[in-house]
Amino acid sequence: MSNSADSPGVRTTPALPRRWRPARALTAAVFALAGLLFVTSFNTAKGTNIRTDASLLKLSDLIEERSHRNGELEGGLRVLREDVAGLAEQGRDGAAPDSRLEALEDQAGTRELRGSALTVTLNDAPPDARPKLPGYPEPQPDDLVIHQQDLQAVVNALWQGGARGIRVMDQRLISTSAVRCVGNTLILQGRVYSPPYKITAVGETAKLKRALTAAPAIQNYMLYVNAYGLGWKVDEEGTVTLPGYAGAVDLHQAEPVR
Repeated sequence: MSNSADSPGVRTTPALPRRWRPARALTAAVFALAGLLFVTSFNTAKGTNIRTDASLLKLSDLIEERSHRNGELEGGLRVLREDVAGLAEQGRDGAAPDSRLEALEDQAGTRELRGSALTVTLNDAPPDARPKLPGYPEPQPDDLVIHQQDLQAVVNALWQGGARGIRVMDQRLISTSAVRCVGNTLILQGRVYSPPYKITAVGETAKLKRALTAAPAIQNYMLYVNAYGLGWKVDEEGTVTLPGYAGAVDLHQAEPVR
């Protein structure tokens, strides 16, 4: 018989220790995370609406403005080069032109080039294009637009075919020219262009055509032309005069290929 101070026959219930409740901790963590996201969003937005595309529109406007400005600067640079050429001609005092200098200018692409030419035109397919041949899947958006590698494939094939000079849209290509696409637009030497894209090459047209047909990258492109209707057109232009390159040359040091 125990000597407990409790009343006889009454069983007391011992106090249970407090149990850890994971649900409470999870709730607290969720609220803490929500607060962190709110603060981060506020600091990022800085009072602006981050759900709009205003920043993208501003970037597009900036590209268009810079493209227009680059075009104006190229025109001014062309005038200055013509003035320099005129002064250089006067400085020769009637002597025969420096044939070596003219040959270098021809290679650099800074002089006009006249000769027989052909033009390749690339264009996007219709946005609602469907497979034109059996066995082809439904096209993806990327299947219906001209890509940088398509333009580069044409330029490379024309050089391979012996082109003496190439013009893309209204600009002469030189050794430092880079054909780049951003989205569905072409950026070439600081100018922005939209399809259709025209590439004109001066050279022996028969050889140029054979080079286009033989290029593996163009053969692959022709699959999409036949399947989904991407634009492809080759026209002989007769005699064409390509303008000399009038832009700035960013290359500061180079070694000739031997």
